[in-house]
Amino acid sequence: MLARNTALTELPEIDAGATRLQRRWRWVALVWGVLVAAVVVHQVGFWRSAHVDSDVLALLPQDANDRLLSDATRLIADNSARQVVVLLGSDDAASAKAAQLAYSRSLQAADRAGTLPIVENASVQGWFDQARNFYAPYRDRLLTEAQRARLRDTDQATLGQQALAALYGPVGAPRLTEWNRDPLGLWPQWWQARAAGTGLRVGDDGLLQADGRYWAVMQFQTRDSAFRLDGQQRIGQALDAAAAAARAAVPGVRELRAGVPLHAEAAAAQANREINTIGWGSLAAVLLLVWLAFRSLRPILLVAMSLLIGCATALSVTALVFGKVHLLTLVFGASLVGVAEDYGIHWFGSRQAEPDGSRWQLLRHLLPGLWLALVTSALAYLALGLAPFPGLRQMALFSVVGLAAAFLTVIAWFPFLDKGAVRQTRFSDWLGGTLDGWPRVGQTRRDLWTVLGVATLLVIGTGLWRVQANDDLRSLQSSPPALMAQQIEVGRLLGMPSPAQFFLVQGADAEQVLRREEALVARLDALEAQGRVGGHQAISDWWPSRAHQDADAALTARVENAVLAQVGDATGETLARPVYGAAAGIDAFLRDPVSLPFRHLWLGKLGNGQASVVMVDDLSRPDGLSTLRDQAQGLDGVRWVDRTADFSELLGHYRRMMGALLLAGVVLVFGVLAWRYRGQSWRVIAPTLLAGLLTVALLGWMNQPLQLFNVLALLLLLGMGIDYGIFLLEHRGDRSAWLSVCVGAASTWLSFGLLALSSTPALRAFGLTLLLGIGLVWLITPLFRPAPHH
Repeated sequence: MLARNTALTELPEIDAGATRLQRRWRWVALVWGVLVAAVVVHQVGFWRSAHVDSDVLALLPQDANDRLLSDATRLIADNSARQVVVLLGSDDAASAKAAQLAYSRSLQAADRAGTLPIVENASVQGWFDQARNFYAPYRDRLLTEAQRARLRDTDQATLGQQALAALYGPVGAPRLTEWNRDPLGLWPQWWQARAAGTGLRVGDDGLLQADGRYWAVMQFQTRDSAFRLDGQQRIGQALDAAAAAARAAVPGVRELRAGVPLHAEAAAAQANREINTIGWGSLAAVLLLVWLAFRSLRPILLVAMSLLIGCATALSVTALVFGKVHLLTLVFGASLVGVAEDYGIHWFGSRQAEPDGSRWQLLRHLLPGLWLALVTSALAYLALGLAPFPGLRQMALFSVVGLAAAFLTVIAWFPFLDKGAVRQTRFSDWLGGTLDGWPRVGQTRRDLWTVLGVATLLVIGTGLWRVQANDDLRSLQSSPPALMAQQIEVGRLLGMPSPAQFFLVQGADAEQVLRREEALVARLDALEAQGRVGGHQAISDWWPSRAHQDADAALTARVENAVLAQVGDATGETLARPVYGAAAGIDAFLRDPVSLPFRHLWLGKLGNGQASVVMVDDLSRPDGLSTLRDQAQGLDGVRWVDRTADFSELLGHYRRMMGALLLAGVVLVFGVLAWRYRGQSWRVIAPTLLAGLLTVALLGWMNQPLQLFNVLALLLLLGMGIDYGIFLLEHRGDRSAWLSVCVGAASTWLSFGLLALSSTPALRAFGLTLLLGIGLVWLITPLFRPAPHH
């Protein structure tokens, strides 16, 4: 909070010092004008292109102790950032196909109109035809564990009889190639195993059969970033229109959607609404308070100008430093107007008591206090940047730059633009006069203050007892519940793995990674056969190591040559086994388009070696996570990763760390206050301490969990709340000082309080804490003011 100076004594309009200041200040105003013009140019380009990050992981700290794991997580997230999946379910296959056709035609019409932000990928059936041609030269190198056991343990005579029966039998298993190229029918079995391993039960018609329905599976990829600052859900609107067309063609068809772009787009639309609500709501509240205090259009326009310049400059600098501005930074920055207006209000509050001709003397008198106020507020915001959270560091930079820009606008331009008297109003007289009726601790009726103190301690003690910490990362989830429910159901139907829990497999080269992965997959296959865990996705299932390929090829060649010879003897023909392709490395597989569905499993170069991930699905079993974690034991280069648990643990660690920093800050601030105010320093710090304790206690009474963002808000409250106590102690009994406290505190309270309306859990926790804290410190501070005669 800014300190209001007492009225200046009558001075000439411009004394010698003020004249020199005015001459120099023209250059200050000019330089600042050039910088503001540059900001305007940058803003035009910024709003024309997407420079906003909506990824919630950007808010979280990077694990400095395990950079490889952070890189792996980022690669996994990048691979799924543009994928959208749609399922259309109906009671019969023909209806599902008809719904899919109507859905596709609607999207094709939007595509022709140039409004479709996504493009459809190849169908499952189309991919299978392509994959069958790709794998054909390597058919003999692709065996399941059951097939290996069959070829090793079954005598060749039995295998020969089975091959002969398959050749002449009227009905048999479906074949994917000629009999002589696969006499034992090994290849269809391999494909069936691959389909079962991924959880897919796709029929010959390309439809998924699950939950008593036939599901058409459609996959899309976004053309560009799903995020748009205009808040339009373009992907959602296109899919809504397509879903309406499908329901018109097939009444009762069910549509399910999933994909990161859908969540990002929903977050963008939500943030757009919140920016409008919080930003414009804060601005309206500030301007209303300015109008009530000064009843003049000039203060409203100039204060609004300082706020707009402050926010625009903060946005440009943040974008230049970080490359992109996080979505939550914009929402948080919208509350900045509740603090940045203090400089303009302080200027006009001081001008109320001064003649128009004393503007330059007033500026000289205000500058030291204004600079001190800026530094104090900036330090409070910079405290947010102490946590290793990229999103919070952006918020800290955004806030500090915004405050500095608003401050520079006031001191550089207001003396030139603010001409004419600033009259006092009934509202300002009344608000400043309310301080006289405010009670003071120890003033009268000590027994009443004792009872009030005991009651306060009782509320604090019982509230703190009720407080429960909750650092679960999932509590920060802000996607719409309906969209989350669809995401979960699509994941269950398709066997889509969780990107937050996986096995990380590392090795010196690709071959070692694949061999280590195969050892892990063997354990998972055994558990899946027992029904203890769900399915998995591993790239070695689709492209084995060279060692495995060579062993399988040797086994297949030995057995099939013997079988063909036996069948040839029975039929009187000479049957020759065709020549298959030689073993190839994984690079050949990754280069081919057929690998596209599995490329996200191969991380490639990571650190000094190569790495892959094995994804798992169906983690709903009570002991599923612990069972999976145990499978990595004893396997070189294999580790189980649970990023949800890791991030939750980090959130708890930094909550405790920032809590300790908050206590250290209290001690440091009290030391500074004791040096300045000696025996009166308790009057300054007590209101903020009481407000902070009461805020945490009220959170406990409201059953609100204590999170890192609550602690960060308390740290910011310390920086802002102390100023109220300093202000009233410096200006004992000054009504104009109390007017500035009330107007500034009210605008800050409204701005940060509006964050409590946010649908983003982190911002809501932050806003609710400051909503309570700012209000309480404003109510409590006057109680500890010193007597006027002290």
